[in-house]
Amino acid sequence: MNSKSSMKYIKLVELYEALDSTTKRLEKTSILAKFLRDMGEEEPKLLPVVTLMSLGRIFPTWSEEEMGLGLKLLMKAIALVVGVKPEDVENMARDAGDMGLAAEKLFKKKKQATLFTMPLTIEKVHSNLVKIADISGKRAQNWKMEILRELFSSASPVEAKYITRTVLEELRVGVGEGTIRDAIAEAFEVEKSVVERAHMLTNDLGMVAEVAKEEGEAGLKKLTLKPGKPVKLMLAQLSPGIKISVEEMGWALCETKYDGIRVQIHRLGDEVNIFTRRLENISNAVPEIIEYIKKLLPASDFIVEGEIIVTRDGKPISFQYILQRVRRKYDIEKMREKVPLKLFLFDVLYYNGPQIDTPFHKRRQILESIVTIKKDKLELSSQVKTTPEDIWKAESLFTESLKAGHEGIMIKDPNAPYMPGIRGKKMLKLKEKPETLDLVIVGGTYGKGKRAHLIGSYLLAVRDENNDFKTLAHAATGMDDQMLAELSEMVEPLIVKKVGRKVEISPSIILEIAYSEIVKSPEYESGYSLRFPVVKRVRGDIGLDDIDTVERVESMFKE
Repeated sequence: MNSKSSMKYIKLVELYEALDSTTKRLEKTSILAKFLRDMGEEEPKLLPVVTLMSLGRIFPTWSEEEMGLGLKLLMKAIALVVGVKPEDVENMARDAGDMGLAAEKLFKKKKQATLFTMPLTIEKVHSNLVKIADISGKRAQNWKMEILRELFSSASPVEAKYITRTVLEELRVGVGEGTIRDAIAEAFEVEKSVVERAHMLTNDLGMVAEVAKEEGEAGLKKLTLKPGKPVKLMLAQLSPGIKISVEEMGWALCETKYDGIRVQIHRLGDEVNIFTRRLENISNAVPEIIEYIKKLLPASDFIVEGEIIVTRDGKPISFQYILQRVRRKYDIEKMREKVPLKLFLFDVLYYNGPQIDTPFHKRRQILESIVTIKKDKLELSSQVKTTPEDIWKAESLFTESLKAGHEGIMIKDPNAPYMPGIRGKKMLKLKEKPETLDLVIVGGTYGKGKRAHLIGSYLLAVRDENNDFKTLAHAATGMDDQMLAELSEMVEPLIVKKVGRKVEISPSIILEIAYSEIVKSPEYESGYSLRFPVVKRVRGDIGLDDIDTVERVESMFKE
């Protein structure tokens, strides 16, 4: 943004309040569409910014930039401005069940009015939060605090509520990416499907809104994926069985399903970047993978997909070891020796131009033509071609994959295009173990006796179509003493309310949960429950947008 904008931040806050006042998705879409349309007329240069801020974000999901503001620092800044102790802010947050509401209540009781403050503009709030992300070095926390304090000093109570929530990336107005896409389509009179495809290929809703406004459908249709900017991964559904799946596809390409971290690897010029399923850039944490890619693939622009696993004595080992590697910021060379990584590649999205509309069997041929195999470093996924007449080939691959310590197999439609962000019948998974769900922790209950200081049972939730969290189950088994202690430590800063032994927890930590059966239940907000839920692991490789949905639970219940 070059020239100064005078659009008041309170206008965006009024949008948030209007969105929060209804639970109906169509109403939310219309409210948002009108705001985007008006913004496109009045302040077109702000359109990409407010589109992202309508999701409670300052940066796109794939951006390496982050504010790096912990909860303690945020509470300290609020405390300084309103003239209370940080513990008072923490207590208020626990009582209110939401840090944003706590900020609003505290600002209403503010002891001292700041003299000569100018009303906040959208540009001011946005640029200050961007500045916070840019600060690093010895005194970084002090500078971040000062910039945040400056914003809060000019904020009204309701503005403080939403600045707080934006910093925490928890807007809580029930708007997800689907609602934003529909609002862009309505605001600028373009087809929803065209907006959806443009978003799938660019993963940048701000850009999509700007192009929709300036160039309409024709401009959106020109947008395509480019190396350097990750796109959402194509997702798999559960296979009802090898035979029925292959028969439905006519013929299939079946591959080993590896239990690791799925990655999308981009080369642009001399630069190689590696993104996880949640589009987090982990390039610095996996230097050997970068080395393999540079040595064993062409020195031209491409996007390939694969799975990073950890092996020991030729066998894959626990997923948690990979998390240790990708989360690592220090002593990476030491960990490289201790936890060696291996990469299996299985798809190509870009080479000599975009390939996502190319059928999968031809994409595989392209991949095979550009990769040099190096055993135990970089390999292609094990694959067999299967027809209804030779189902045994897929069954043998399934048995071999399990024997080698892998999860099972993928069954892929050879004629399917690559469909970013879509979970459909073109790509299916078959595992030996029962299907699991990825759920977010929203509450818990402390144990008794020796475990009184540990949370022993976790309340878990799925997402609904409005991006709200709906409870589904309590899980208390599958965790040994070490995991209980580690989880309790992780959730402690996220506790927003305590009542007796029960706590409410800000949604952040995702668990993979196994279970025996999905049943209908009025006890939980989703309308369903899980029988015998067991905690399998913490999912540090996915984000809140990737957790399972009420819709998927319903579909699995029907199956």
